[in-house]
This record gives sequence, structure tokens and C-alpha cells, in this order.
Amino acid sequence: MGALSALQPEPCDHFAAAQERFADVLAFMRSKEALAMTHSDMERELEVRSREAQRLAFQGWLDQLAPGRAQAPVVDAEGQPRTPKPDLDARNLDIVFGRVRVQRTGYGAKGQSSLHPLDAQLNLPVEVYSHELRRRVAKEASKSAFDETVATLREHTGTAVSKRQVEQLAQRAAQDFDAFYATRRQEGDAPGDDTGSVLVLTSDAKGVPMYTCDLRPETRKKAQQQRRKLTTRLTKGEKPYRKRMAQVTAVYTVAPYERTPEDVFADLRRKPSSDRQPRPPPQGKRVAASLVETPEMMLQEAFQEALSRDPGKDKTWVAVVDGNQIQLAVFRELARNHGVKLTIVLDIIHVLEYVWEAGRAFHAEGSDDLEHWVLERLRRILQGHAGQVAGGMRRSATKRRLSKKTRAPVNRCAKYLLNHKGHLDYPRYLAAGLPVATGVIEGTVRHLIKDRMLLTGARWRLPGAEAVLRLRALRASHDFDEYWHFHEAQEHARNHRAQYADGLLPPTPHSSPRLTVVTAEQTPSRTARHT
Repeated sequence: MGALSALQPEPCDHFAAAQERFADVLAFMRSKEALAMTHSDMERELEVRSREAQRLAFQGWLDQLAPGRAQAPVVDAEGQPRTPKPDLDARNLDIVFGRVRVQRTGYGAKGQSSLHPLDAQLNLPVEVYSHELRRRVAKEASKSAFDETVATLREHTGTAVSKRQVEQLAQRAAQDFDAFYATRRQEGDAPGDDTGSVLVLTSDAKGVPMYTCDLRPETRKKAQQQRRKLTTRLTKGEKPYRKRMAQVTAVYTVAPYERTPEDVFADLRRKPSSDRQPRPPPQGKRVAASLVETPEMMLQEAFQEALSRDPGKDKTWVAVVDGNQIQLAVFRELARNHGVKLTIVLDIIHVLEYVWEAGRAFHAEGSDDLEHWVLERLRRILQGHAGQVAGGMRRSATKRRLSKKTRAPVNRCAKYLLNHKGHLDYPRYLAAGLPVATGVIEGTVRHLIKDRMLLTGARWRLPGAEAVLRLRALRASHDFDEYWHFHEAQEHARNHRAQYADGLLPPTPHSSPRLTVVTAEQTPSRTARHT
């Protein structure tokens, strides 16, 4: 028996190379050179040396899964049986530790690309980059410029990804954004009764510098018609590029916060009362932004999000707006169509901007008289006398015989107040504890657009900009991790289940039903959701 066993081949140790490299790492740490290092030098050195050991360990794990032969007949989506190929197929996979090689059995048919059941078990992506590497690309690209993302990945992983690949990976990473939120609403997975009783919808827009080919038609036409007067620099009024407007929305709940007009006036003067209760924070805030969708579509999406949170319409619904006519019309129509009692509040900060512009027609910029004039009218507007304020500033302009040009901001302010008089009932709003300012959406616009899309010298192509906005919105809404699980399941359905008859994957020796797969029937299309 001893002689026979000696003739048996030794079982292959797939992790021998990894063990040897880990041993090398430990041997280095015991060396005189290592003992003389500072702790930060050791941290950096250990990270680099361990990365190769981790890559080898991952390679060993893949090798022990090979050849990944199917344990049942392999039939493709067309119903055609597939036969195993005699030699293993191999492909590269770039992971966070470097490049590894995947060897597995391919199942072929004449004129067809091979199917690989082991790929389905591992949920391998179509391209060379692993899902974990793609996740890191998506996160970094949503935070900083593509060049910065390339540098960060090079520093913190064993894989180099080019700038072009970073942009393309970000686009693919964001492709399930709509399906994710549609599925979550269908499943009723949204903040509900345990949140504040005031449900707030708000929206704003911000321009993003784009390449001419990706501007909206009217803006693109103006850009193409523009002729520079000088060749070496821009003259007054000329623009180096033009922008495409991104529509930004936010939906959140908040507890009522009762105040008086005098309280708000004190806040705006930065002299709040010390005995006031702290303002309750927004809850369950979900933000979104798009350069592709129209304002109407974005507001409809926000309204659907609100309905998923309050299907019984038991909360107090509030829309805080800046006075944009399209915005107002869409909110009114949506409220009417869904039977929602919606209170529309005109943002007091936008009102204040109009009042400041009007005040400069009467008093010098930076003067105490100007500030006093503005604050007095603001106080009266907060007390519910917007109509009187509008009429009074017009009469003052007439009495002072201001020129047409000088009194133009006075007329704009008065018209703004009178046109929106129905949304300026601040005493009622404040008594009910409703928000009267768009601080949440202003902060959202700043975070989603200004801090990432308006970097110095940046100009965007539409697909990349839209992807970054979506990824950034997911992170701002604290939904990124949940989304990524959903995205990987969708990738599994697209790349693997769709290749087999009835979407049934042939089992391999180590396969298990670990991935939750979301089918097409569970993820309605954009068209269906907007009709």
C-alpha cells in the first residue's frame, strides 16, 4: 500500500504561490530593514507587498473552481444544445489586486460564441474589470474628476484604468438607476409613517458646461452662430462654452416647525432667539438630477417618489418653489391628477433677492439705508402684506421720477410679488410648521452640480455627465450600497441568465443560488412609468 500511495500524484495546492508570497512578506517584516522603518513607511510597504500575495490567493481560488463543467445539459436561449469544448477557454479579469486569469469550460455551437457556466456562477462582467473594481470607479468618479479617479485607482489598487475606461465604466455603473428606484417603489421600500408629517418636494436647475454637440438644439444653434471678435481672447459678452440645464429635485419628510414671521426675520438677520427649539432635520431625503430628462419628467418622478412614501396621502404635502412657471404648472397638474392637497410655498430667499434688486434703485449699494429699506419690506412680506409692498415700491418709484431703466428692477419685484401672491401666505405656512425656504435644494444643487460638474475648465459629454449625476445622487441619498447590490443582480440577469433557455443556469460543482435576480417584468420601462 505504501508503494502504491507513493505513486499517487500529489494533490495540487492552488494556494502554494500565495502562501510563499505571504511567507516572504512576514520574512521581510522580521528583517533588520523593516525594524528600522517608521510606522508609516511600513504601512505603505506592507500594502504594496501584500497586494501581490492577495492577487495570488485570488488566482488560487479561481484555479480550484476550474474547469467549472456543467452538471446538467447546457441549452442556450434559442433552445440550441451546447457541447463542451475539449480545451479550456481563458480570459483575463482585472481585480483590485491586479490581473488574474480565469480558465473554464466553454460550451459551443457552430457559428455561436461559447457559453461558460462558471462565468455565470461567478457573475463575471463582460469586460475585463471586476464588479468590485467597477464599484470603486463609480464611487471615485462621482466624487472627483476622471483624471483624479485614474490616479486614485493607480495608488490604491493593483490595476491601472485609463481615463476613457473610467468614463465608460461610470456610464455602465449608472445604467440601472431608474429600474432601482422603480423596483423599490413597487416593493414599498420607502420611508413612511415613522418619519415627519410634512412631506416636501422641491426643485431647481443649474447649468453644466457642455461640448457644443451635446447642447440642447436652441443653445447649440446659438453657439454655432457665435463668431469671436478676437483670436487671442474673449471680448465682453462672449462665452468660451455654453451650458445645458440640469434639473435637480429633492423629496424628504420633516417634522413641523412652528415659527412666527418675527422668528424668520430674526433668522435672516442672523439674530435667532436663544430659547428657540432646534430646527428638525430632513428625513429620508432622496435627491435626483438629470441633464437628459425634461423638468416635467423630473417633477413627475419626484411626485411618484412622494406617493410611494405616503400612498394614503395622510401627510401634509408641500412644494417649495422659486416661482418658475413650468414648475408651478406641473406641480398643480400632478396634485390635481393624483388628488393631493398640495400647498405651494414661494421660497422666501428668492423673494428676498428680488427685494434687494429693487432696493438698489432707491439707495446706494452697501449703504445702511439700503439694508433698512430691504429689511422693512421683508418684514411686511413675512407678515402677509406682499401686495401692499408691491404697490408701495411702485408709488415710490413714480414719486421719485426714476428713469425707465432705473425702475426696471422695482417693476420686476412688484410683478413677482403680485403674480405669486397666492403662494406668499407666510403667516399661515409658519403657523402650520411648514418650510418657507429652499435650503435643502440649494444645498443639493451645490453638492451635485457645483462641487463636481463645474470644476475649472471642465466641459462634459452628455452620457458621462448624466452618469456622474446619477451616481452622485445615489451617494447623496445614501442609496449607493443598496443600488450596487441591485446593479450586480441586473448584470447577472443581462449577461448570464439571458443567454440560457428559460433563464435557467446549468449548475456547476460549486454553484449556489446566491444572487437575487430581478426580472424585466419587475422593472417597468421609463416609457411605461411616464405614461
